[in-house]
Amino acid sequence: MDFVEARNLPGHVGIIMDGNGRWAQLRGEARVAGHREGALAVRRTVRAARRLGLRALTLYAFSEQNWARPEEEVDALMQLLREFLLSEKDEILDNGIRLNAVGNLGRLPALVRAVLDPLRSESEQNHQMTLTLALSYGGREEIVNAARELAKAVAAGRIRPEDVTAEALRAQIPSLSVGDPDLVIRTGGERRISNFLLYGLAYAELYFADVLWPDFAERDLFAAIASFQARERRFGLVGSKSGDPCAPDAGAEPTDSAPTDASASMTRIAI
Repeated sequence: MDFVEARNLPGHVGIIMDGNGRWAQLRGEARVAGHREGALAVRRTVRAARRLGLRALTLYAFSEQNWARPEEEVDALMQLLREFLLSEKDEILDNGIRLNAVGNLGRLPALVRAVLDPLRSESEQNHQMTLTLALSYGGREEIVNAARELAKAVAAGRIRPEDVTAEALRAQIPSLSVGDPDLVIRTGGERRISNFLLYGLAYAELYFADVLWPDFAERDLFAAIASFQARERRFGLVGSKSGDPCAPDAGAEPTDSAPTDASASMTRIAI
C-alpha cells in the first residue's frame, strides 16, 4: 500500500484536465458527455484536495484557444460551467473555500458571469482553500498583459525602467496570487503543458497521468502527490545532504507548501 505524507504537501497544485472528448469518443458518445463526466471529476478532486489540506488548487477549465472549438461544444461547456457553479455553491461556501477565476473573463457569456461573479464575492473571505478556475485563460496572454501593465506604468512615469524586475512582473500575474504552483498534473496521457501557468511553472514539479480526466479519482491525485513527495526540489542548487528528498536546499527559495503542525507531520494517508 502507498501513502501520502501529511507533511510536505504541495501548497499550490495546478491540473490540466485533459481527455474529456476522448473519453466520450471511446464510448461512442458525443463530446459533451465527456465534459459532463469531467465535471463530476472536478467535484471529486476538489473534495479530495480540501480533505488533504491543500492550500490552493487551480484547474485549467477553458483556454483562450478553446473558443475556436465548434460553437455547439463551446455553448455546452459554458452551460456546464454554469450548472457546476450553481450545484457546488453551497459546498464551496459551507467548507470555507474561496472561489477565484483567472483569464480573459470578459469573454465569458453573461449566463456564466451572472453566477461566477456573485460566488467569487460571497466566498472572498473564506480561507480553508482557494479554488481557482482558469477560464478563457492562456499563460502567454497572461504574461503579455502583465508586461503591458508595467509598460503603461513606465510610460506614465509611475515607475522607472529599472523597476521592471522579475518580482514586479510576477506581481501583475493573477494566477500567482496564491503562489507559484508546486505541482502541476496533466491527465490524458499527453506530455505538454499547453500554455498553462507559464510564468509560475519555472520550478514546479510535473506529473503526467495516463488516465482520462473523467476517470480521475482520489487515488490518482494521491499518486501524484506521493510522486511529488518522493522528489528533491533543488531550485537550481545542489542536492540536500539531509537525506530527506523533500527537504529544501540551503539557500533555496521557500515554497508555499501547506503548513502542518508537529502531530500532522507524522501522519500518513493511505492510497
